[in-house]
Amino acid sequence: MIMIDFITAASKILSFIQALPKFTNSLYEQGQKNQEINNILQQLNLSPTEIPDNVDTVYIYALIDYGVSESYAILEILRNKEIKDSFWTAYTNNNHLDFLNKVEEFLKQEPGLKEEIINNNIELAVELEKFADIFISYAKKTTSAKFKIDGVYPEWDFNVIPSEFRALIEEKTGLFCGRSFVFQEFDKFINNQSKGYFTVIGDAGMGKSSIASKYILAKKVPCYFNIATEGKNKPEQFLNNIRQQLIIRYKLQNQENADLRTLLQKASEKLSEKQKLIILVDALDEVEQEGSSNLLDLPQNLPNRVYFLLTRRPYNSQTQRLTTSPDTTYETLDLKEEKYQKLNEQDVKQYIGLFLQNDQQYKDKLQKWLKDRKIDELTFIEEVAKKSENNFMYLRYVLPWIAEDKYSDLTLQGLPTGLQEYYEQHWQQMNMEEEANETKVKIFYMLVKRGDEISSEMIANILDLDEYDVSSVLENKDWFEYITIRKDKTEDKIYYRIYHKSFLEFLQDKRKLSKGRRLFKEVNDKMAEYMLKEMN
Repeated sequence: MIMIDFITAASKILSFIQALPKFTNSLYEQGQKNQEINNILQQLNLSPTEIPDNVDTVYIYALIDYGVSESYAILEILRNKEIKDSFWTAYTNNNHLDFLNKVEEFLKQEPGLKEEIINNNIELAVELEKFADIFISYAKKTTSAKFKIDGVYPEWDFNVIPSEFRALIEEKTGLFCGRSFVFQEFDKFINNQSKGYFTVIGDAGMGKSSIASKYILAKKVPCYFNIATEGKNKPEQFLNNIRQQLIIRYKLQNQENADLRTLLQKASEKLSEKQKLIILVDALDEVEQEGSSNLLDLPQNLPNRVYFLLTRRPYNSQTQRLTTSPDTTYETLDLKEEKYQKLNEQDVKQYIGLFLQNDQQYKDKLQKWLKDRKIDELTFIEEVAKKSENNFMYLRYVLPWIAEDKYSDLTLQGLPTGLQEYYEQHWQQMNMEEEANETKVKIFYMLVKRGDEISSEMIANILDLDEYDVSSVLENKDWFEYITIRKDKTEDKIYYRIYHKSFLEFLQDKRKLSKGRRLFKEVNDKMAEYMLKEMN
């Protein structure tokens, strides 16, 4: 490996990148961008795969990656040695705001660059966070401890993405792959339309939230996730959250009480000629809102260069609740359409392959499972993909389930078909229909009845159970993946909610059966008694 001088390399990088066609940072162009990145690395005698643990060299890798598709003006700043040194100082001190201040001070000495950034409405914090994310991704590839702070890699958070959604986005993009056709269609939409709504439609578990998370992570757009099981699905919650994001991002003055229409207009006035405002809203179907107006009070008419990327489950004319004016385009991409089935299947197979090779927790166990049964990887991928019915939530449950070898007589042919059949098979395997497990069923029905999170203490009080017994059921390894747990240290309580809406709906269907009706009525009666006592 040839080590190169930073100043020389940084100068060459700019000239190399200026000679390239400008990429749009479309996610579906990633393959072409990777090729250009590798070409520049080769011209600098750097390996695309073997990254040395030298700080300057890792910084050069990040400069190239960032520069291929992002802002030239920001690249001009970042290639400066003074800025590089400031970045590393801030990195080692885990003080990203200090780096932002240093860049702002640097721009005072570079009026031409500062003017370009202002004229193009480039969001400095957004771009610096993008670069930091890229740098950290290359630092991780070196596996060197020098890039860790107190044993972990730092997180540079300029509040571009709301902190309340960061954990969800990280989870949803952990083994993300494929879905290029979705990003490609959306990019066509925003390039061909002056404004509008673009909705990705799909059944539960088809990866809509992962698609949303990947786009947010890549483009750092304003976003909101509706999560019914957490009670985060009201119009006022959405408005407050988006209002705060837009005020910070576009430095809007005196808009603390503005409605969505006004906020979008004010933000659009801050856009340069080439800029677009894209807002991503996930799970529109989970919104809880009375009346018949547009969900989340989304405007019928949008300002120019303003776009919404939405995800939701299938709907009919009564449940759509998104009316637009003639000059605001509305387009949909239904993941279940026949023309996308092969692409969905390819993405599912790619995901299974990635899981087999890269999942740190389960890959070795899965490989052993295959070896013990003399099943080759290709056969496994093909058969599991068929059984999944192109459902990623199915894979999230079934692949660890197989890896843990919970059912020794399991064969590929014996796998459940589709997500709902998986839930049913697991329910039966856990003997939940037996009388001895009625208390467990009641505990789950409490989560259904409550809707949002509920403490183990409250469940125990309502059902006349020991709190330890409640926690033992909900934290059991056989149900752990279905439940989200939050420990409140201030209250010294543990709260539980159902992880995914599809399992909530499975339980709701169970309560409609004769036995389910009886048990659910008992839960209802217990809840009513409890509420009456609390009122008195």
